[in-house]
Amino acid sequence: MSYPEVPRRNKQAPLSHAVKSTANLFSDETARIDFILVWESDYQNLEGQRDVAEKSNQRQKRSFEIHSVWRENFLKKLQKKGIRMEKHIAQNARKLVHFILLSAPWSVLCYYAEDLRLRVPLQVVPNIQAVANWSHRLLVKLGIPNMLYDEVPNFPLDYYTCHFKANKLPWFLGSEHHDTFFNTTQRHRILYEILATTSYGNPKAGQVGIERLLNEEVFTAAFPLHDGPYKIPQKEIPHIQLNQRQILFHYWAQWSKWNKYQPLDHIRRYFGEKIALYFAWLGFYTGWLLPAAVVGTLVFIIGIFMMLDDIPTKEICTSEGKYNMCPLCKVCPYWNLSTICPMFQAGRLFDHGGTVFFSIFMSLWAVTFLEYWKRLNATLTYRWDCSDFEDIEERPRPQFTAMAPMTTTNPITGAEEPYFPTRSRFKRIMAGSMVIIMMIAVVVMFLISIILYRAIIAVVVAKSGKYLLVASASRIASLTGSVVNLLFILILSKIYTSLALFLTKWEMHRTQTMFEDAFTFKVFVFEFINFYSSPIYIAFFKGRFVGYPGRYSTLLGIRNEDCGPGGCLIELAQELLVIMVGKQIINNVQELLIPKLKSWWQKRKSHSKRNEGQESSTKQLWESDYELLPYEGLFNEYLEMVLQFGFITIFVAACPLAPLFALLNNWVEIRLDAHKFVCEYRRPVAERAQGMGIWFPILEVITHLAVVSNAFLIAFTSDFLPRLYYQYTHASDLQGYIDFTLAYAPKSFVLEHNVTCRYRAYREQSGRYSLAYWNLLAIRLGFIIVFEHVVFFIARLIDMMVPDIPEVVEIKVKREQYLAKEALAENKALTEVIDARNPTPLAEKAP
Repeated sequence: MSYPEVPRRNKQAPLSHAVKSTANLFSDETARIDFILVWESDYQNLEGQRDVAEKSNQRQKRSFEIHSVWRENFLKKLQKKGIRMEKHIAQNARKLVHFILLSAPWSVLCYYAEDLRLRVPLQVVPNIQAVANWSHRLLVKLGIPNMLYDEVPNFPLDYYTCHFKANKLPWFLGSEHHDTFFNTTQRHRILYEILATTSYGNPKAGQVGIERLLNEEVFTAAFPLHDGPYKIPQKEIPHIQLNQRQILFHYWAQWSKWNKYQPLDHIRRYFGEKIALYFAWLGFYTGWLLPAAVVGTLVFIIGIFMMLDDIPTKEICTSEGKYNMCPLCKVCPYWNLSTICPMFQAGRLFDHGGTVFFSIFMSLWAVTFLEYWKRLNATLTYRWDCSDFEDIEERPRPQFTAMAPMTTTNPITGAEEPYFPTRSRFKRIMAGSMVIIMMIAVVVMFLISIILYRAIIAVVVAKSGKYLLVASASRIASLTGSVVNLLFILILSKIYTSLALFLTKWEMHRTQTMFEDAFTFKVFVFEFINFYSSPIYIAFFKGRFVGYPGRYSTLLGIRNEDCGPGGCLIELAQELLVIMVGKQIINNVQELLIPKLKSWWQKRKSHSKRNEGQESSTKQLWESDYELLPYEGLFNEYLEMVLQFGFITIFVAACPLAPLFALLNNWVEIRLDAHKFVCEYRRPVAERAQGMGIWFPILEVITHLAVVSNAFLIAFTSDFLPRLYYQYTHASDLQGYIDFTLAYAPKSFVLEHNVTCRYRAYREQSGRYSLAYWNLLAIRLGFIIVFEHVVFFIARLIDMMVPDIPEVVEIKVKREQYLAKEALAENKALTEVIDARNPTPLAEKAP
């Protein structure tokens, strides 16, 4: 190879040399480092694995030789495309680590910038303050100090932009400065496009691109460099002189900034639009959780006061031996209703009239939240030049390009593109759907096993003979069942995610957005069933098909599970808290500890013998970045938040405190994720995005499901409607309500067991449903219809009243289209734009 190899730094290198080596420049201190390729080899041979292979079997030897050939071919083709290279070698405790520094010269950048349709600046957008956070503008107008505002240095300028054309170069802003004309993330995208489309073998066999080489372990890593260390030097330097990574660490990733606005434009400039949109959505969602958490907490506090004065609760707690209840399982003993006093009181915290109001509030909250997110998303994607990305600018995936069997003309762009037959893809999708259905069947089997587990545990505990355990048999079975269910959920999630990724690759989706949407849909359908099946069972099925004394219904020979003594609503609240809060705690512990453990292990593996006793500052920047963790995408981050959104909307009638727990978790989540991206991950290749992708339609579906779910929860699981019915037909003060809700065991059961007992149901002593049951059924169905129509009607009004795109953005879009038309006109120069340019920001930006 003809790339220059730079000798390893001497152990006694002066400090000034070490500091200089941290710059993102080649050794000549002129060419910028745009990307790093890394592979490892044994000590005996700097170039490859030949000596190692001789000590291994023939199969390994052949593999090492193939990898060496592929690597050499790949690097040679990169050189033919004009990429500059420089090689460095570092020696760690076990192996030699080879670093190939890549840099794209100006001609290559221009060629690929036009091919990728990168957007470059035409003119600085005036009055950037006009798009600041709305709450900041409001507080400024009112003259109130804003505790959330933080003055972040080096604020990125906003530009009117258009697609790059090499023959129109003089008309673009800053075109005379080749080193800074394309920003860092654009250079990274260009290099990644070259790496992803360069073949190293037979293209027909899919031997194309850096991703395949990484999967084959030909290279161990490929990443762009961070701007430098994230830690701020001990000596005082002006914050305006900090690099972008240090600014993000100091003003965003630190825990002390938990109450500050996120610097979204800085995040976008450093990590790209896709990651910035995720943090914008996460921050927006967290801010909107505040009113939901406040209202939910107030509803919970109201429940405390209502519990203290509740007549039915007092009737139960003072009943002593008045109500002798039938056994809850086959071997369970008879029990007194007074023993459930604490559980019934806890149930009243959630089950009261305020719950109905809160359910309506949360349904409208979710609709309004999504409408205003669409406005913010439209504003951000316009400012960040992504408004038409998915429709026009997005290119086919390199993997699709390599494997597609034919080509066709793109009906939008008119360009010739690789094509995979729609019929063949449909067949693959259908085959994959069968696998998904099988996995969902596995989840249902686990759910049935959990139901049986609870029934068996209740029987086992009831047989123990210990009074405290016997009295709490149902509660113990329910709580342990929730924990076991959570463990099953986490295990099945890991297995299915790997399977879904394989199926999505096999389906051959054209663009990265289509690929991610298909993968997301598969996993979410499974995760929805996985996480929500148990709460849905408790909310809508548990205790519905029990039968009555003497004629109990069974499942696989075991008596159907009945609601616990406190009712199904308190069990649902318990299930939600265990799954939602338990999952959040586990995820946060994982996000806090696992990256640190992985980072420690990575650094331990790559610990340099020659650097023992030497300060870490003497390491080259690419060595330090190689010790960081590889970026794993945003899928898990979005999935965690969307599942949480489902918990706080679909089942909010059972637990008004869910938004509060979500708010506390998300405050932690933002800083955890920020710290991971700034301090613990290698810098990801900046990706563009037009929004959240398929996650937004999923949120809309969840919002509609929440309305239906809460209507059924209030109607069938809550005691709200039976209490209202009793108040209007029997006693307005609810005196005697408990006796009204309890039926007497049939005479045949009493004669058989020689004991009279009661059970919760609206039945006559013969076992038939009573008139009250049918009246209540009609009231419940009517309530569901009214609840859904009222909420959906108001939600539709909100949708109509809130435009998806702000008017100011529509004006700017038209202004930018006009400027782009003028800039790319063939018959005249852009004199108006040149005259309107603001040279001050450019002068500050120029080197």
